[in-house]
Amino acid sequence: MKKILILGSEGQIGFHLKKFLKKKKYKILEFDLVRSIKDDLRKSENIRLIKLVKKSQFIFFLAFDVGGSRYLKKHQNTYKFISNNMKLMTNTFEVISRFKKKFIFASSQMSNMSFSNYGILKNIGEKYSNILNGIVVKFWNVYGIEKDLSKSHVITDLILKGLKKNKIQILTSGKEVRDFLYAEDCCAGLEIIMKKFNIIKKFNKPVDLTTGKYTSILNIAKIIKKILYEKKLIVSIKTSKKIDTIQKNKKNLPDKFFFKFWKPKYNLEQGIREIVNHYL
Repeated sequence: MKKILILGSEGQIGFHLKKFLKKKKYKILEFDLVRSIKDDLRKSENIRLIKLVKKSQFIFFLAFDVGGSRYLKKHQNTYKFISNNMKLMTNTFEVISRFKKKFIFASSQMSNMSFSNYGILKNIGEKYSNILNGIVVKFWNVYGIEKDLSKSHVITDLILKGLKKNKIQILTSGKEVRDFLYAEDCCAGLEIIMKKFNIIKKFNKPVDLTTGKYTSILNIAKIIKKILYEKKLIVSIKTSKKIDTIQKNKKNLPDKFFFKFWKPKYNLEQGIREIVNHYL
């Protein structure tokens, strides 16, 4: 049985990936600060990390101090945010380098946005990964059921506002567009990258794990409103005149080469319905 180490196994992607791979009968080695203080990647020469990396056959490096746009707006320009992420990357890449393990590093489509500390940090992680022969996977707004609502992302935020307040308050004009990927599709893609690691590595470029389809935040709110109306809830939508300060309306175009190996199964409305049903 293949032993898979998931760094950040309780996070937005790691939590779903852990469950997905367990269903496929992989042996999952969990590692997350939420589980135990022993799982703190900011601590150099972490004994438990060293032991698990040594015994693992593949590593998903998903751990990062990050959250949705509200979290980034509040924290990414602080010393603690930069320090936390630099420490956890330095320590983790050091151990991976020591044992020369195959791994995936979770980056972001924001890694080329130099106005964002989050983007800069992910860009540094990409450079480490390339040197160590890992595969960089860029995520484009993965959404799904979330455990830590203090770091929740936009779709979860809007659903909970609709359920709790019968009003979906968008913090911007809602005109900015995003490419959203449902967590289940994300996990299926990650498994394929792991299984075809050597083949995909030959492309010598990051994998954009994305649907390739953009939609506006306002359209997300309208989909949620429609679903809640079907469930006999009357919801209004209110927008703001504020602009997007996280991505500053910068729009990247994904490289679609990975579609040769994988295609998402869930459309946006199907994925949102799954989350609404969970929180009802």
